[in-house]
Amino acid sequence: MVTNRLDWPSGEVPVTGGRLAYHRTGGGGPPIVLSHGLTDNGLCWSRLAEALSPDFDLIMLDARGHGESTPPGEAGIGPDTPGEDLAEAIKGLGLTGVIGFGHSMGARATAACAAAHPGLFRAVILEDPPFVPPMDSEAAAKRLARFREQVKQLREMTDAELLALLRRQSPTWEAVEFPAWIESKRQVDRNALPILPTPWQEDIRRIKAPTLLIHGDAERGSMVGAAEAREARNLNPGLRALRIAGAGHNVRRERFNEFLLAVRSFLAEV
Repeated sequence: MVTNRLDWPSGEVPVTGGRLAYHRTGGGGPPIVLSHGLTDNGLCWSRLAEALSPDFDLIMLDARGHGESTPPGEAGIGPDTPGEDLAEAIKGLGLTGVIGFGHSMGARATAACAAAHPGLFRAVILEDPPFVPPMDSEAAAKRLARFREQVKQLREMTDAELLALLRRQSPTWEAVEFPAWIESKRQVDRNALPILPTPWQEDIRRIKAPTLLIHGDAERGSMVGAAEAREARNLNPGLRALRIAGAGHNVRRERFNEFLLAVRSFLAEV
C-alpha cells in the first residue's frame, strides 16, 4: 500500500481478467464506492470524497482502462463488463452495506451492477448517467473510432494545453478539480470505451435500493432531460430525481455546494 497526496491508502483488487486500482479514505463509516466517468480516474472524486470522509469510507475505483487499472483487450471492454467489474471489486474488498455512487458511464455501471446484484447496495446515487439508446454494431464501431482519436489527441497534449482546454470547456470548475482531470487524460486507454447494449430503462426498473438521480440542464449538456427523469421515476418508485439548475453533465464540478447538500440529505435518510 502506498499513499497519495491526501494520505489516502491505495491498492488493487482482482477482477476477471485483470485488476482494478483504487484509493480509499478509510474510517469506520459506511462504505461508498465511487465510479467515475469516461476518461476520468478515481481521484477525480477527490473533492467530494474529502467532504464526505468524516462520515463515510469512500472507495474511489479506477475503471478498467483508466487510471492504474488493467487495460481492456483490443476489442474493448465488452458489454456490461463495467457493472460486473464493480460487483467483483465490491465483493473482493469484502464490503457490505455499500452505497453505490457513479457519474456518467460510472453511473451506468453502477445502475447495471445494482440491477444485476440486487442485494449488493443499500442505496444508489447516479450523477447524470447517459440515458441514451443502445447503439447497433455500426454505430458502436464509429463511436469507438472517434473515442480512440480523442484519446490520441488528449495524450499528445502538454499539461499546459490540457489546462487551457479544460478552462475553455469548463470555465466554472474550481482549480481543485484540475490536477486529477489532467492526470486522468494521460492514463486512459484507447480501448476503454464500454459498449452497453442493455437499455438504461431496464436497469433502472430493476434497481431495488433507494436511488437518487441527480442531473443538470439539458441545454447545458446534461444527458438526462426532464423527459428522461420523468420516465425514470415512472419506471422505479424507489427513485427520486433532482435537477440542479445551472449545471450540465458534470453536476458536482459545476454546482458543488448544491450537489453536496443534495447528497448529504439523501444519505441521511438511507
